[in-house]
Amino acid sequence: MEYNKIDIQHICSNICSGGTPKSTITEYYGGNIPWLNTKEINFNRISETEKTITDEGLNNSSAKWIPAKSVIVAMYGATAGKTAITQIPLTTNQACCNLTIDSAKADYRFVYYALYNDYTYLASLANGGAQQNLNAQQIKDFEIPFPSLKEQKYIANILSSLDDKIELNRRINDNLN
Repeated sequence: MEYNKIDIQHICSNICSGGTPKSTITEYYGGNIPWLNTKEINFNRISETEKTITDEGLNNSSAKWIPAKSVIVAMYGATAGKTAITQIPLTTNQACCNLTIDSAKADYRFVYYALYNDYTYLASLANGGAQQNLNAQQIKDFEIPFPSLKEQKYIANILSSLDDKIELNRRINDNLN
């Protein structure tokens, strides 16, 4: 089925990048604020992060809170174009384009799957010298299919249930090893 398309920016209530607290200041790290690095973005659901920052680190950097149920798009290097869904409120580094989806316009899971489906094309837009990068404007202007909200939810429910089963199988396998 062929759907009309819409730019990402028209279905988001907020689009921003994050920031990195100065790494030489140890008081900025090890707090209770989840802080996402792009290497953790790999077409997945984020329920925890490898690193955390402190309130001081948050207040003295460009890092900002991103709500749960947001879609994160990696912008730099080897991960450019990869996506993830936040399951918890968190902060990110500056190489993340954080999409807060307007739930009255689109289903965040559908947006994630649409970007996942178009990963090869999105990643092909990355440019630069030694490191291939996307920029926030390219992501804002990126078009995805745009069925009705009811259809988006239907599609997202099916794909999410498959991801749930895959995640459960992965956990079972991890416990068996």
